[in-house]
Amino acid sequence: MTGVIVHEWLERSGGAENVFEAMREAFPDAQSWALWDDSDGRFPGVAETVLARTPLRRSKIAALPFMPAVWRALPEIRADWMLVSSHLFAHHARFRGAAADLPKYVYAHTPARYIWTPELDRRGARLPVRIAASAFKPMDRRRAQEATAIAANSQFVADRIATTWEREATVIHPPVHTRAFATEPTLNARDQRVLDALPEGFLLAVSRWVSYKRLDAAITTGEATGRPVVIAGRGPDEARLRELAARSSAQVTFLHHPSSALLHAVYRKAAALVFPAIEDFGIVAVEAMASGTPVLASAYGGVAESVVDGVTGAHVHDWESPLDIRSALETALRATPADCRSRAAMFDTDAFTSRIRAFVAQADAPVGARG
Repeated sequence: MTGVIVHEWLERSGGAENVFEAMREAFPDAQSWALWDDSDGRFPGVAETVLARTPLRRSKIAALPFMPAVWRALPEIRADWMLVSSHLFAHHARFRGAAADLPKYVYAHTPARYIWTPELDRRGARLPVRIAASAFKPMDRRRAQEATAIAANSQFVADRIATTWEREATVIHPPVHTRAFATEPTLNARDQRVLDALPEGFLLAVSRWVSYKRLDAAITTGEATGRPVVIAGRGPDEARLRELAARSSAQVTFLHHPSSALLHAVYRKAAALVFPAIEDFGIVAVEAMASGTPVLASAYGGVAESVVDGVTGAHVHDWESPLDIRSALETALRATPADCRSRAAMFDTDAFTSRIRAFVAQADAPVGARG
């Protein structure tokens, strides 16, 4: 049986892109579609929609009102099933002709946070998005009913799907290349100098530099514990974060877009990862554990499912309480590298591949046997 894999839009890196990559590896003969492909060649052979030929591809917010209609007007193809990687409207996808009735298997990173849970994503607080949400919610729920089956990347998201889309979802955690973090990386001379210059016993935060990642809490964690903080990544919130760091009593070092090898080495050198964001899953936390590093995690969200409180880190209930933060760090630092790596192995890419193949295998099962 041949299939088609559908994804929102493609960038050079990101957790959703890692899922898409693992899906293509699991089904190497499947066709691939996305709204547009800005991955700089990472994903060859991806077909793009008409939005790719317009200036709208440079602004997701501007393109958002047009996405549902574009997803409903895909061309005729020959395929037996559709696997959709969705975090906005990709689950609306429908091809023309005989392919209009393909069994549709949706892997949901989340129902659109802009629309359904703006309290978790400040971008949803913008007036145009709030106006659009009232119109899109009923349609989005109807399109979710078309799915033959839905998988969620965490129980946290499965619960959200039940509330928003009114559908049940099985949990398939996203793939993490945990074995890549098991060995000491080889650094070039420049990266080695950067690593050697980092302070001892630092706390690490890794993410895109955007406000909803709550990296300001990583800075206050350094203040509460007296430990230096290293913030790795890049993003539009950089100026604000640097201003906060300049006013902070904590020693804060920024690593702007480190190489993969340097990031792996920084994970291994850190005393603990600080992960204050309320994420749908939180791949970064698993990467840290795969490196043998414990995690200070938010007690709410998908990361609370991967980080075992008191075993591979600690859950923080109040990021504004220095007492809670200090207590959690004491607990996290008692975690062993072996326990962290053992837990991370449960989320390895091989586990994802096995489960996603079984999920799509329902397309070849009798209707009554489908989950």
